[in-house]
Amino acid sequence: MTKNSHQQPSPQTQEEALKIAKGIQRPAQTKEQTKLIAQGIQQGIDLYKRQQKEKARELSKQRKKLAKQKAAETEQDDPEIAEIIVYQQHWLPWGLLILTWLGIGVYFFNPHAL
Repeated sequence: MTKNSHQQPSPQTQEEALKIAKGIQRPAQTKEQTKLIAQGIQQGIDLYKRQQKEKARELSKQRKKLAKQKAAETEQDDPEIAEIIVYQQHWLPWGLLILTWLGIGVYFFNPHAL
């Protein structure tokens, strides 16, 4: 027994090819001729699907390759870039806090204020 190197076409592909063949059928054309045309269309559809799958695989490989390159570039850049984050607060809240405490101190410890 020998194995077929190519797969059987799907029923959807067969139906689609038959519809197309019947759509372009000539008035004097026999059923066998229509069937042969449908088989040719079916082979064309299968070839197109294979090409599209191959293109998709190639694009996927290229995307993965680019992602790996970008990851490698960012890993190489990380040791060189050392970010130092300095949080600097505004002086206004601290100034208001000190003024408030001074005002409370003056109010309670000044004997003339009461």
